[in-house]
Amino acid sequence: MTYRECYEKGCLALQTAGIEEATLDARLLLEAVCGTNRNDLLAHGEQLVTPEAEEKYLGWIGQRAEHIPLQQLTGEQDFMGLTFAVNEHVLIPRQDTEILVEEVLKQLHDGMRVLDMCTGSGCILLSLLHYSNACEGLGVDLSADALEVAEQNAETLLDAANADRVHFLQSDLFDKVEGKFEIIVSNPPYIASAEVEKLMPEVRDHEPRMALDGTEDGLHFYRRIIEEAGKHLVSSGMLFFEIGYDQGQAVSELMRTEGYREVQVVQDYAGLDRVVFGTYVTVQPAPFAKSR
Repeated sequence: MTYRECYEKGCLALQTAGIEEATLDARLLLEAVCGTNRNDLLAHGEQLVTPEAEEKYLGWIGQRAEHIPLQQLTGEQDFMGLTFAVNEHVLIPRQDTEILVEEVLKQLHDGMRVLDMCTGSGCILLSLLHYSNACEGLGVDLSADALEVAEQNAETLLDAANADRVHFLQSDLFDKVEGKFEIIVSNPPYIASAEVEKLMPEVRDHEPRMALDGTEDGLHFYRRIIEEAGKHLVSSGMLFFEIGYDQGQAVSELMRTEGYREVQVVQDYAGLDRVVFGTYVTVQPAPFAKSR
């Protein structure tokens, strides 16, 4: 079978299965199998594909037709100009989350300590360390399987100087966390439980539910993190969150109630609320007035 015939067969199978962007996915899977690029379809469409590559490609097409995410088939996803390993144990990094990383980078200075709560693949923390100097990072997640992926990404993406500055910890949020940090960042589960069932099957059925489900109203993990984060922030330390498009006001109020100041909401490129951050201020009790 030729390169073009493989592609056309993949397109038809994915279109029949109702896959969004079927033609794009068919091409990307073929490129991943054959080690080619987007120009090869035009320039070398008549080139024969080896039987081994054809078998692998059609196998991937069959799995993609069952709504298994493309990134889980190829095992990777680009994020912040870096290529991260992913599998069924971690959320696939989204472009929207790059907004969160960019906002943190504006406040991140050399030598700071960063805590990434609910680290998953490590894409947030490792991007921050890659694009900064001499910062230290701790990635925390409840899932041991997710932490294995994060550690693999750290080994692949960080140079020797930075590799010793990142650590990962299995913990139920702050239960096992020690020390203080200049910045805490988190992309926690924030989808209301009832809404999870309405997600596209690629997400609902194939990405880890524990990384999606924010319980009844989607705010459970924001409440817990905001209540505990102050104990682990230095004076005037900052807390950053990714949020759902309709959660900006609620998360902002939760932060203000717990003593955060200069709370801001940042929108993504679609004009939707995407990031909330603020500075933690310890309120000192007013001194007793002296009796006369």
